[in-house]
Amino acid sequence: MGAPKIHPRDFRPTPGERVHLRRWPTHTKRLYKGEKDYRHLLVKDVDELSDLQQILYASGTYSLLLIFQAMDAAGKDGAISHVMSGVNPEGCDVHSFKPPSAEERAHDFLWRTTVRLPGRGRIGIFNRSYYEEVLVVRVHPEILQGQGLPAEELAGPGLWAGRYRSIVEFEKHLHRNGTRVVKFFLHLSREEQRRRFLERIDEADKNWKFSQDDMKERAFWNDYMQAYEKCLTETATKGSPWYIVPADDKLNARLIVSRIVIQTLKGLGLAYPVVTRARKRELRAIGRQLAHQRR
Repeated sequence: MGAPKIHPRDFRPTPGERVHLRRWPTHTKRLYKGEKDYRHLLVKDVDELSDLQQILYASGTYSLLLIFQAMDAAGKDGAISHVMSGVNPEGCDVHSFKPPSAEERAHDFLWRTTVRLPGRGRIGIFNRSYYEEVLVVRVHPEILQGQGLPAEELAGPGLWAGRYRSIVEFEKHLHRNGTRVVKFFLHLSREEQRRRFLERIDEADKNWKFSQDDMKERAFWNDYMQAYEKCLTETATKGSPWYIVPADDKLNARLIVSRIVIQTLKGLGLAYPVVTRARKRELRAIGRQLAHQRR
């Protein structure tokens, strides 16, 4: 019996249509029957993803950028570590973006992520990204004062529209040059976040994951939902889609993410480079040399 199938379009907002997150579920039908079945399905997905990553690397034409955005405790780290566990580290890079440094603030808001983009044949993963500049910064606009922007930009009404436009054009540029951008919003409910915060307090080995800052940000929940709705609405495109992944069930979310990544790579129609006749002759000659060498 094959693994349960998903349809990526079910999680993909339509470009140009306004996103209302209350209409998008934070929980959906399970793809697994129990934890044992989950582990079996994830291993199969990880193995398939590993094979596809090798072909991506060998072909050397396309690259894949996976972006993960979410509220605290939504499971970004777990999704990345479990789904990508079988990928060859030589062909994959993970970058987690914290608040920008002084050097990063001295450049445009896309600069620090641009220098971390994956090269051809590679998979890049951004745990948070340039989207923080229209999410966290929009919820806390006082951050703009430390970014050294021209006064007319700060005072003008088009700042956020300009940033959305910069992001969309940037991703179109990447697409034209062979980088496929796939963006995941792990959609967590406020109640499930509360439960996971309590878990982090109650379990000693998870205490390090929790701080008072998490509670401060939780107080801005509605503001964040509005910022995400605007962001998803303005930056969802056919070439660089968003996927709104129900995240109240961590295990199910990981399987959804893995299937979407697999289907994205399959959609590229990749194959190992064709070996020419001359190359085959060369390999046969090398093989004969090795066969006659003494041990």
